[in-house]
Amino acid sequence: MSQLKVLRAADYPRMPWKNGGGSTEEITRDAGAGLDGFGWRLSIADIGESGGFSTFAGYERVITVLQGEGMTLCVDGQDTRPLLPLDPFAFSGESQVSCALLGGPIRDFNLIYAPQRYSARLQWLAAEQRFFSSAGTVLVFSVTEALEVKVSDSDAQLGRHDCLQLDGNAGLLDVSVNGQCCVIELTAR
Repeated sequence: MSQLKVLRAADYPRMPWKNGGGSTEEITRDAGAGLDGFGWRLSIADIGESGGFSTFAGYERVITVLQGEGMTLCVDGQDTRPLLPLDPFAFSGESQVSCALLGGPIRDFNLIYAPQRYSARLQWLAAEQRFFSSAGTVLVFSVTEALEVKVSDSDAQLGRHDCLQLDGNAGLLDVSVNGQCCVIELTAR
């Protein structure tokens, strides 16, 4: 049986980065404690200055700038295109990564997942949309002040940076959203 819950941005716990260079608000994860044992994890990081990223061996990462002008990453010695707000970028958690901020501090949105344990699909939606998903876990992260989400027979109201989490799906979900958000679908392998 599927379980639906709304996670409020005001309740996200703050934790230090693995490399000690900053802090992260953890939105949700599948399991584990601290920075170990999870199969997937969703978070928001505050980056105040250019510098190095933590490594997460055995994981894949998808990062998206939420607020601020953006950044450029250097991944294993190769510079990326400028990463602007709501422009996702994927890279290996094992890579050596540093960032150069384009115009001051930013906040970014991070999905980290273990590809040997989960398949993941992340997409940003900008308008009213309806889609179907058979993923075991579906996350809807709001970047607007008010987002209405309908999942089959349930409705939820999300504020800025709130997240709807549905776990244990075994069927085909009918999902509708009415604004700017990120949808993440995770399926156990």
